[in-house]
Amino acid sequence: MAIREIIQLGNPLLWEKSERVISFSSDETRSIIEDLSDTLRDFQQRNGFGRAISAVQIGAPRRIIFVNIDRPWPLINPEISWASSEQMELWDDCFSFPTLMVRVLRAAKIRVDYQDIRGERQSVELEGGLSELLQHEIDHLDGILAVDRAIDKYSFCTREEYLRRYRSQKIGA
Repeated sequence: MAIREIIQLGNPLLWEKSERVISFSSDETRSIIEDLSDTLRDFQQRNGFGRAISAVQIGAPRRIIFVNIDRPWPLINPEISWASSEQMELWDDCFSFPTLMVRVLRAAKIRVDYQDIRGERQSVELEGGLSELLQHEIDHLDGILAVDRAIDKYSFCTREEYLRRYRSQKIGA
């Protein structure tokens, strides 16, 4: 429907907890999902990276995530129901601060319970890249940013410096 502006670091909405979706067939829910799809596609085309976006990042504080890697995948009311004790360290990035990289720890494996666009309950177990991606996006829905999860005060880097120094390490969202 529309490409929406992605709100940026400093906007207080990013630290607020998003509301659960109650009506899956409402115009509002459908519109948010379509706008997430359009906004993600536009960001990918303009920047050459990006795999997922949360509704709060387009100013809609609802518990909706839109992933597009191999196929469009909207997740409504996602929650992490299990996380492994094994962790992975990675450099994470975010559409809300696209020139900043943050070194964080994430669970290596997780199970996410969510609802699909019909409201039907789903569950998926993920590891590696998809695990960290959904942890990042679910954090957004809980008002938590990668900058809040930085390992230490040395865990920040501009994207330009990251590409120069750490190109071989994994990039997040």
